[in-house]
Amino acid sequence: HYLNEHNLLVFLIQVFLLLGLARLAGELLRRIGQPGLIGEILVGIVLGPTILGRFAPGMYGALFPADPTQQTMLETVAWIGLLLFLLETGLELDFSSAWRQRGDALKIAVADVIIPMVIAFVPCLLLPDHYLGAAGGKIGFCLFMAAVMTISALPATARVLQDLHLYKTNLGFLIMCALSVNDLIGWVVFTLILGFLTKAQVELAQVALITLTTLGFTVLCLTFGRRISDRAISFTKRAGLPEPGTSLTFIVLLGLLCGAATTLIGIHALFGFFIAGIMAGEAKALSERTRQVISQMVHAIFVPLFFTSIGLKIDIFKSFDPFLILFLLILGTAGRYVGAWIGVGLTNHPKANRDLISIGHVPGGEMQIVVSLLALEYGLLTDTVFVSIVCGAIASTAMLGPWMAAAMRRRKTIHILEYFSKDTVHDISAQNRDGAIRELVELAASARNLNPDSLTDLLMAREKEFSTAVELGVAVPHTRIEGLTAPVIVFGRSEAGIDWNSPDGRLTRLVFLILTPIDETQVQLRALGILARSLKAEASRQLLLSAKDKHETWSALETVFAEEHILRKDAK
Repeated sequence: HYLNEHNLLVFLIQVFLLLGLARLAGELLRRIGQPGLIGEILVGIVLGPTILGRFAPGMYGALFPADPTQQTMLETVAWIGLLLFLLETGLELDFSSAWRQRGDALKIAVADVIIPMVIAFVPCLLLPDHYLGAAGGKIGFCLFMAAVMTISALPATARVLQDLHLYKTNLGFLIMCALSVNDLIGWVVFTLILGFLTKAQVELAQVALITLTTLGFTVLCLTFGRRISDRAISFTKRAGLPEPGTSLTFIVLLGLLCGAATTLIGIHALFGFFIAGIMAGEAKALSERTRQVISQMVHAIFVPLFFTSIGLKIDIFKSFDPFLILFLLILGTAGRYVGAWIGVGLTNHPKANRDLISIGHVPGGEMQIVVSLLALEYGLLTDTVFVSIVCGAIASTAMLGPWMAAAMRRRKTIHILEYFSKDTVHDISAQNRDGAIRELVELAASARNLNPDSLTDLLMAREKEFSTAVELGVAVPHTRIEGLTAPVIVFGRSEAGIDWNSPDGRLTRLVFLILTPIDETQVQLRALGILARSLKAEASRQLLLSAKDKHETWSALETVFAEEHILRKDAK
């Protein structure tokens, strides 16, 4: 049973069509503000039994023949794509940051796992038996559906936060940390349930063994495993081995090893790849270039092939159930929103951001589709339920951007730290005012795609009119810019101090560069007032000056401006 020339020819044509059209459709969807995932799945639906198989069965049979060898070739590539997708997802998950925020992030994540499961379990018991899969029974089906409803789409939320310029703010950081912890807990819960349900007979002792082994494996990987990965990647760099190829090989080998380990434990290999990604992603020696190479390779080639293959598996028209789609969409969206809402209420985070954080947990996206596909292949779901989950995941992801943007507009106040960013916190090396302004302008220009030369000219012209230095070693250069969509504040700190022509003659050591849209004068004035009031206290200034690194500096900013909010320009 060897591959022949015809097998290879058909396979190459399949990959050419699926990959080319998926990339094209994905890019078109992104240009109108929607996830590329939608376009990739639509390509599979068009080329699959739903459209091509129904209206041109001869062409469909020639492109996707029923030959098992041919189907296995494409299925294998799709599975490789799925495994690498989970590996890359783990790689992008910032576990260290989530751990530092474990208080608030853990409260939100745990609430957003438990509450959606409780909300989903009982209504699913009421569904007719014809929705049940061949395996698992009614309780197993409801347990799985409850687990699916906890899973949120971290990549989709990250993209929307970037579009709204919230990704690297204090608020965006909390949302991403909570989603990271939610992903980790959700995958542990899901893989445990899947492991139990796919075994014909599971005794209580075996349940306990699988649970303890899974938790032990997870803890081991996230403690010692992270350190070992860091040392291994550091060693390859010191040895002068070619990059990024060596690191890429090591990460894939780590995924294969962890995937094999989780399979032996009795849970799915996908969880092993996910954990391996987290371990490798925590390595300080792993360069940003290597991360980008891995991410682009996975998302440019393997992810589109996996999601297009979903549409090839099922006739959507035969399995389309409007009632079930709406039922699961409402159940999942409401459960995740309410779970995060209650979780935020358990923290000390400002309640003004409660709605925005809760909306960030709503989309189901790629992860919901992945776990549902596994359940379908294990016989836990019917085609109808699978299609309904996919449609609900797509709908919840598509509505995330408009919903979050509307929530932003509804807020009456905004915490001032939302105008800061971890990437715009800087230790100034320049010894004079002009050089310091230039350094801070470069950061602002990079963060918001601004022209650094024209921005510097604007600020220097203002400095010539009057110095923006205030007393107590603080300066607040500021200007309004045409075309800027949201305010941005860049914080700079000078260890030696800079002569900024201060009224009290003191050298300036703390600099806050404030840039606002042309029509937001009140926001600028309010920000200036907050800075002046908050920095009057010697303890606040010393806290900012004594911070040893960016993490401590950010913590100091959070402490100094803990209760400071700015009234929106359109608020009543």
